Amino acid sequence: MEKNIRVAIVLSAVSVVGALGIPLGDPRFVVQALLLEGCFITLAVLTVKNFKHVYIPNFAIAGIVMAGNSAFYKHIEIMTTFHPLYNALVLITGGYVLQVLLILTNYAAYKQYKQLRLTT
Repeated sequence: MEKNIRVAIVLSAVSVVGALGIPLGDPRFVVQALLLEGCFITLAVLTVKNFKHVYIPNFAIAGIVMAGNSAFYKHIEIMTTFHPLYNALVLITGGYVLQVLLILTNYAAYKQYKQLRLTT
């Protein structure tokens, strides 16, 4: 259960960083950005409540976010030139650092869940 709390903390951090980045993005995608942040918040709540199958969407959404950030030229340009700096920091932190941390903490929680399930 302790590892689930860590996953929920990472999901919450991703949501906070994403919320900080929404005003910086293209106004045409505000609705999609809010939906994505809502997904992270929902996953955090489900993780804390120890929902049985929450590990799969956690892995999936982390991969989708990293792939999405890597697929858009404008994101790559911002991250490589650090112009504007705040945008680059939000993209790198929320799009890669926290996503990798989500994958690692989610894997550890999943491993613990499987081990507990095998022993009972």
